[in-house]
Formats: sequence, C-alpha cells, structure tokens
Amino acid sequence: MTRVAIVDYGMGNLRSVANALRVAGAEPVIVDRPGGLAEFERIILPGVGAFQQAMEHLDASGMGAAVDRGRQAGKPILGICLGMQLMCRGSEEDAPTGVPHAGLGWIDAQVRRFPARPGLKVPHMGWDDVRRSGTHPLIEGVADGSDYYFVHSYYVDCAQPGDVLLSGDYGVPFCAVFAHGNVAGAQFHPEKSQQAGLRLLKNFLAWSPC
Repeated sequence: MTRVAIVDYGMGNLRSVANALRVAGAEPVIVDRPGGLAEFERIILPGVGAFQQAMEHLDASGMGAAVDRGRQAGKPILGICLGMQLMCRGSEEDAPTGVPHAGLGWIDAQVRRFPARPGLKVPHMGWDDVRRSGTHPLIEGVADGSDYYFVHSYYVDCAQPGDVLLSGDYGVPFCAVFAHGNVAGAQFHPEKSQQAGLRLLKNFLAWSPC
C-alpha cells in the first residue's frame, strides 16, 4: 500500500483528503514536521484559505522548503485547490499594488481573480464539467465532460498550454488540472467529487513521472 504524506501547515481540510485517499487504496499520513516528509513516496499539498497567508505558514513552518526538497528528489506531488495555486509563480489575490504575491514557482502560471460576468457569481462554487487536453497518466479514464466539485474565487492561468490536462470555463477558461514534471495540481476538490475524484486520486497513486 502506497504511503502518502498530507502536508499540514495549518490550512486545509486534511481529514477529508485522508479519507478519500484510503478509499483510493493509499495509506495517508498527516505530517506537520518538515523532517517527517522524507520517508514518504508521494506528497499531497492541500489548502483552503488565502494565498499570502498560506505562503507565510509554509515558510514559517519549514514545510514549504521540505516539500520543495521532495520535489527536487523527484517525488510525485499533488496540490489541491489552494495547494495547486501555491505551486504557481504568483497570485493576484489581495495584491492591491498590482504586484502578485510570490508562490512556490514550480510551474509557469499565474493565479488570477475571476472577472465579473453577468449571471456568474464569484466564488465559482459547486459541480461543473471539465474538458480534456491531450493524454496523461493523471487523467487516464477521465471522460471528457466529467463533473467535479469546485470552490474558488481565483483561477490558474498557465503560460504553457501543454501543462494543462483538464480545463473548465467560468466566464473565462481556466486550468482545472495541470502537470509539469513530477508536480501536478487540481483546482477542484477530488475528495468531494465522488467517483470522478477517486479516479484522479487513484491515477496519482499509480503515476510515475519521468
């Protein structure tokens, strides 16, 4: 059974993610010490809340540096919701000066706020469908038009189209799943997305990045 570390840096629905991973066939362990990540084969970076606060927590706890060591060692890492956004170069969230807050910088992407559109409320909340972009082990068995559960006011805008595996549209197109090297992110909550979400988690458990 694959042991998966769920990073606890004070911001995330950790228990729900752990329960979904158990159903997917993994042995999840919530890890709150930087040194505790080294023994795990795979890492999940969850997150709920504000981008800048999350980055501050990662830095202060040492978990950000520890996860980055895992990335450099080639371990598969999956970011969920805010965890996905933290992997980007920066975010416009709560950046009144127009200068984005810096992220982990693992993928060439920016986090942007959904623009106001008639009839579309922000945050984007609830079930919505996604579209496939090419093929990848992470989306094996995911049908075009599959529904996932979203809760987000900001979206990921990838600079490299080839990094986008699943995309959605909420007034503007947005990245729902990306992968670059051994790093991947899902904007939706797979732990709340029933069978479609479990499919993605099972794919992550089997994924062997080059």
